[in-house]
Amino acid sequence: MAQLWGGRFTKETDELVYNFNASISFDQKFYAQDIKGSIAHAIMLGKTGIITLEESEDIVNGLKGILNDIENGDLEISPKYEDIHSFVEATLIDRIGDTGKKLHTGRSRNDQVALDMRLYTRDEVLNIKELLYGLMKTLHSIMKENTDTYMPGFTHLQKAQPVTLAHHVGAYMEMFKRDYSRMCDIYERMNYCPLGAGALAGTTYPLDRDMTAELLGFKGPTLNSMDSVSDRDYVIELLSALSTISMHLSRFSEEIIIWNSNEYQFVELDDAYSTGSSIMPQKKNPDIAELVRGKTGRVYAALISILTTMKGIPLAYNKDMQEDKELTFDAIDTVKGCIALFEGMIRTMKVNKDKMKASAMNGFTNATDAADYLVKKGVPFRDAHGIIGKLVLYCIDNSKAIEELSISELKSISDVFDEDVYDAISLETCVGKRNTIGAPGPDAINKVLEINEAFLNSIK
Repeated sequence: MAQLWGGRFTKETDELVYNFNASISFDQKFYAQDIKGSIAHAIMLGKTGIITLEESEDIVNGLKGILNDIENGDLEISPKYEDIHSFVEATLIDRIGDTGKKLHTGRSRNDQVALDMRLYTRDEVLNIKELLYGLMKTLHSIMKENTDTYMPGFTHLQKAQPVTLAHHVGAYMEMFKRDYSRMCDIYERMNYCPLGAGALAGTTYPLDRDMTAELLGFKGPTLNSMDSVSDRDYVIELLSALSTISMHLSRFSEEIIIWNSNEYQFVELDDAYSTGSSIMPQKKNPDIAELVRGKTGRVYAALISILTTMKGIPLAYNKDMQEDKELTFDAIDTVKGCIALFEGMIRTMKVNKDKMKASAMNGFTNATDAADYLVKKGVPFRDAHGIIGKLVLYCIDNSKAIEELSISELKSISDVFDEDVYDAISLETCVGKRNTIGAPGPDAINKVLEINEAFLNSIK
């Protein structure tokens, strides 16, 4: 078919070249943004007198009709067009005649695609923020319900010190709060309108770029036409933020997988978020957590791809930049799906509090508190550290926990031990006395819960 840019050419594009060059298979995804941008452009053209108000109204009505028909399923986006911009414009001309040919006045596909991608990405940032909000609400609920659910804290995947599930989940709450903040930052930086930049050097038509920006909900127009059509920083920032979200989801998924194992049994995943084996009838597999963990690499790949694509591109627009779309669309859809499924998985999982507590009571998670007990009795910390090390060896040799030792056994290691040691090394004491802000103690956790509650209320 003849192209909208075909006047310069004397023969048809080779079919393989055309197919390789075409983008409608994926850029049709932002048909609504393309039409929305064209409507704003047409309104501006009419109000500035570049075209008549009657022509502007005809174009706007025609575009609204196309949008309505696509969304109702009455108009199918045809793959015979090179891109979504060509499809919309050709359909408009077919419907309203030569007036439709005036829509592209003062506009290039370069600033048009820059606008469409920015509008689409901006919409998706809002969608991701909403999903993160839902996830944080669920994490907050889990925290509130588990302020006294004792469990081992780990370093090097070795039991370290006792904490609570509220404290552990609270670590992820902080991660996703930062993710939410990054989304807000991206939105603020990208919220400027490139429409009117033309191919790269603006236009001689008296466009009102402030009007167009206002109609489309931007803070204002971009300030350099070359940067306007060649900027993909916001895409890179978004993919970087999505990669970080995926990393956080993957870390949490890894822990859910471990906690759900027969060896730990800290949690049991709901049947709706698990699958079985085709051969082993006893299996209940954490497939959702595993897929969330696995899809992280897919999101990382999109980030590396666009960084690699952009690193050698001179100003201004180059066709390489068409590569920003497919992987970005896929990364957005992947992360949105992962957040939604992960939220449902943790919201419905059962917490086995007794298993968590029993695990915390085995593995010497109170060893540090035992050393602190000796320090408070006047023993230098380095000496106390050595005494508790010997005590742990004794416990291992005798298959006992520290709190299971008799007072005589304790005194055989150090005469400083007394009856009050049992209270000092209990889980309740080990956790309960840690109340500096950020620690797992009840006073500290309750303060954090108040802060989180205020944060969630502020972003409703």
